[in-house]
Amino acid sequence: MKSANFCAPFGGVPLLKELRSENKVSGAKQSRRAIRAGLARAVYLAGDADPALTEPLRALCREKAVPVIDCRAMRELGQAAGIQVGTAVVTLLK
Repeated sequence: MKSANFCAPFGGVPLLKELRSENKVSGAKQSRRAIRAGLARAVYLAGDADPALTEPLRALCREKAVPVIDCRAMRELGQAAGIQVGTAVVTLLK
């Protein structure tokens, strides 16, 4: 699977394993709830997702001091998170 290295912000270490094994939510609505509730540890945003969806989440993350990791594509982000469809956002929970 080529997506193993699709988003590796910390010294080039792929985060595929972290996305698959950690507690997480996917989708804008669930992610927004987790961020607002202070439950988000990190948020992954797909670069090909609609900015009307991702930019408000990015701003909320900035406001709540939650790290944002940019990824290339929705399909790859979904695969990395172990879900069957593409997703614009995956949020790792504390």
